[in-house]
Amino acid sequence: MTMGVSTTIRIKRFLANGGLVLLLIAGIVFITYLIQPRILAYQNVINVLRNTAILSIISMGQMLVMIVGGFDLSVGVLVAFASIETAIVMGWMLQIMPDLAPLAIVLSVLIALGTCGMIGMVNGMLVAVLSLSPFLVTLAMSSVVAGVTFYITKGIPIYGMPESFTIGFGRGFIFGVPTVIVIGLATVLIIFAMQRFTAFGRHVYAVGSNPVASRQSGIGVTRTLMLIYGISGVTAALTGVILTARIGSGQSTIGSSFVLESIAAAVLGGVSLMGGSGRAERVVAGALFLSIVSNAMNLLRIDSKFQTLVLGAVLIAAVCAELFLKGRRERG
Repeated sequence: MTMGVSTTIRIKRFLANGGLVLLLIAGIVFITYLIQPRILAYQNVINVLRNTAILSIISMGQMLVMIVGGFDLSVGVLVAFASIETAIVMGWMLQIMPDLAPLAIVLSVLIALGTCGMIGMVNGMLVAVLSLSPFLVTLAMSSVVAGVTFYITKGIPIYGMPESFTIGFGRGFIFGVPTVIVIGLATVLIIFAMQRFTAFGRHVYAVGSNPVASRQSGIGVTRTLMLIYGISGVTAALTGVILTARIGSGQSTIGSSFVLESIAAAVLGGVSLMGGSGRAERVVAGALFLSIVSNAMNLLRIDSKFQTLVLGAVLIAAVCAELFLKGRRERG
């Protein structure tokens, strides 16, 4: 009897700590493999991991914003803004110093990360100082940044980047591992370490759980919110830089799906919509789930419009599951 109760508790704990997502991933892979064995082919697995890495990067920032009780709806346009900014600045610098391509690449990437980080910090300042709705602030910022992006490019792609950026960075390898996957893993590990081992990570959870009590206990709520939204801007920019390197041009139309996808990955990874909880490693599992679902539907030649429907349905199911579990915890 005791052993049975103990096993039940372990199973519930496993499912509550991300095990359900892992089981769903295994189920989807198994069912798809029966129909289309290519899902386990080496190149396909690498493509899934690349997509997971890209989605994980931007989801790290979205996760942190959700932990402090908000949403960042500007991440999609920041991806596009970083893409065109990287391409424009890189092209301009190569004209000035054509023999210093590596320096031009590094400076243009840093400028894109810094600019989007500052835009994110403006979002955080408006939310913290003026007590504005994160939803409305980031939605308005999306409109502003999108307007600037399309005004600069008129919707036309920007080319002229060196091969060392597109081939070496976007499509290259580090010790046999795709560069994109290495960057994604490094980003997740940094956020993981921040959450687990730093005072700032503890402050993030405190602010998300109770901002009033956090302020009274001496935590800089305004500073914390500005830094969190700034980090979200940086992760969105890094995603834009990676995509720019992979496609070989600055695009003002990329990134539109990342708002919904990053929120879905976070929610699937157990990030509470009410704030105060969420773990980086579990959000990666959510990103992997979404990447595998998309990949499976592509292999099965399911229409892309239906894929969007499935993404929305998955997000609704995850939200309903969280509300159900929250209600059970409150009753129990």
